[in-house]
Amino acid sequence: MLSPQNLAKMIDHTNVRPDATEEAINKLCSEAKQYNFACACVTPTNVIIAKKLLRGSDVQVCAVIGFPLGVQTPKTKAFETMEAVSKGASEIDMVINIGGLKSGREELVKEDIEGVIEAAAGRTVKVILETALLTDDEKVKACLIAKKAGADFVKTSTAYGGLSGATVEDVTLMRKTVGPEMGIKAAGGIRDLKTALEMIDAGATKIGTSTGVQIMQELLKE
Repeated sequence: MLSPQNLAKMIDHTNVRPDATEEAINKLCSEAKQYNFACACVTPTNVIIAKKLLRGSDVQVCAVIGFPLGVQTPKTKAFETMEAVSKGASEIDMVINIGGLKSGREELVKEDIEGVIEAAAGRTVKVILETALLTDDEKVKACLIAKKAGADFVKTSTAYGGLSGATVEDVTLMRKTVGPEMGIKAAGGIRDLKTALEMIDAGATKIGTSTGVQIMQELLKE
């Protein structure tokens, strides 16, 4: 069993809802500081708020880019990344061009990722595959493109629009594909300690969840 400290540093505490208020972001960041989570993950418009609230802690600010559909052009995603970084984001979770991947336009997908990596200027970049929309072959292809582009992590899902989130099978496939060095973030539908630990056992090195507090409370009770 992981220690509470180690598990907390694997959790990106998340609120990327379109109706997230400043009060909700304040609560998110307060919880992130209390439990010393890895990140508070927010939409770009809330980066500056989160950065201010987290000042003095070692909790990072993560911004979602091209969220939730991934349909923006590479230049748009790169600009969105630069702006998020300028406001204080130190980690970036970007959605790939899913239609481009499914159309076999691998260079476009790679350009998309590389543009964000360049704009992030050395900050951590996680590439969201949206596994619910992909075949296993496409998942493998997306992982390999992200690895070749130089991303730090591949991430399972946005879990938006009723799409299913992370599965043990997908995390296992992703780990097999990218090897032992690259990070894997499991996200979507991870609402309890049991599920979080299953994802970690399968190869995840980060957990994206809006229920980080509940997961930590479960662990602390054991």
